[in-house]
Amino acid sequence: MDIQDIYALLQNNSHNLTEEFQRLFHGRGGLYEGWNFLTIDSIDTILSVALYAPMPKELEEELIEMLKTFIASQRHRTIVLQKRYLKGSPSEILIGELPNNLFVVENKIQIKLNLLSNQNSGYFPDMKKGREFVRDNAKDKRVLNLFSYTCAFSLAALYGGALSVLNVDMSKSALSTGRANHILNNIDTKKVHFLPYNILKSFSGLRKKGPFDFIIIDPPSFQKGSFEATKDYIKIIQRLSQLASNTATVLACLNSTDLDTKFILNLFEEFAPEFQFVKRLENVAEFANADEEKSLKNLIFQREVL
Repeated sequence: MDIQDIYALLQNNSHNLTEEFQRLFHGRGGLYEGWNFLTIDSIDTILSVALYAPMPKELEEELIEMLKTFIASQRHRTIVLQKRYLKGSPSEILIGELPNNLFVVENKIQIKLNLLSNQNSGYFPDMKKGREFVRDNAKDKRVLNLFSYTCAFSLAALYGGALSVLNVDMSKSALSTGRANHILNNIDTKKVHFLPYNILKSFSGLRKKGPFDFIIIDPPSFQKGSFEATKDYIKIIQRLSQLASNTATVLACLNSTDLDTKFILNLFEEFAPEFQFVKRLENVAEFANADEEKSLKNLIFQREVL
């Protein structure tokens, strides 16, 4: 595959672009040989490009020129390039400009976005199906959102009619952005709570605030000093029954290339057998992976207490 092949794919994937986020090229899925380091996203009038490995200078220049040609016939007015392989994952605006209060739109929900100064922008687009499931199943539920980050799941739950949402994350800055996301969407925060807790050290406090009818577990697969899925996910599953109502639904998420679906299934079978596996959610089509077990895993469980 060469630059012109990517150009043809971008054209093909851009027929029905709107203000809503859409991934146009997902090299990370391993489906395009030689380009697993490249992603290209459409964010309203912004084309956001990420490189996960260095490119030869001439090839990078050719890619950038192609992107400039591409947006000439599209809705985009700005190109942002992020080099994720460099320390700090620096970003630069190649053409155009960014608004001061930038946000992304997903199913009409607005989520604040930072494309310049952080490795993570504040939005994880591959989790769209998970948020849709929450929105469709949260009505009249008391929701616990663990590892809430900027609280996109909370937005989905409240749009779906949740009675209340408790967002828990050890990052105060992420929760501050989460609160701002609720204000951005004109959501009454009286039904929303934000707790800057280390979840692994806070089970007794969370238990007192329960029980919860819908529990979302969406941890990082690895975050130094805070969470490591291989040894810490079990600690949550072991205490799940203490937090859940008798008919609770659980969305257990795992975004690891090294751990497969059975990793989560085995934890539930051994340490939370009263939670019955329902299904694994399909992933967003634009994020297809050559090996789906290396992609995002969203598993649904339902508690059955006799």
